Amino acid sequence: MPAIPNFHRQDFPKLVLISTRWADNDIYLHVNNVVYFSFFDTAVNQTLVENNCLQIEQSDVVGLVVNNQCQFFASIAFPDTVTVGVSVEKIGNSSVTYRLGIFKNQEDSLCAMGSYTHVYVDRSTHRPVPIPQATRALFESLLVVEKKEA
Repeated sequence: MPAIPNFHRQDFPKLVLISTRWADNDIYLHVNNVVYFSFFDTAVNQTLVENNCLQIEQSDVVGLVVNNQCQFFASIAFPDTVTVGVSVEKIGNSSVTYRLGIFKNQEDSLCAMGSYTHVYVDRSTHRPVPIPQATRALFESLLVVEKKEA
């Protein structure tokens, strides 16, 4: 098992609470690995919607996931509550890379950590476009300085 990175809840500017569901558990009695990507997707898009940076059915510019990854450190199982820490690692002209941490219940150690990259595109053509100014401002508020691991 990989070493657990030295990140805690306070290292993430945005925290999103998500309830696990009965159907999230797999035959091994823990949340299945694919569900973690759903947690990431929910936390990122909820943050965008709450900050008026995404109108799901109307936005002319949308972010498409082009890369994601996750490392697992501890199991989660229904009925645990999940907190997803959201931060931004890098902002480009048309792309953003998030750092995402998953914590269970009130614990402060990571259960999983991942990254997720959106490329912003025109909804109709799917061609890359610059990140809209309001969205860029949100990303800048979530940008974190690289933390040295212990």
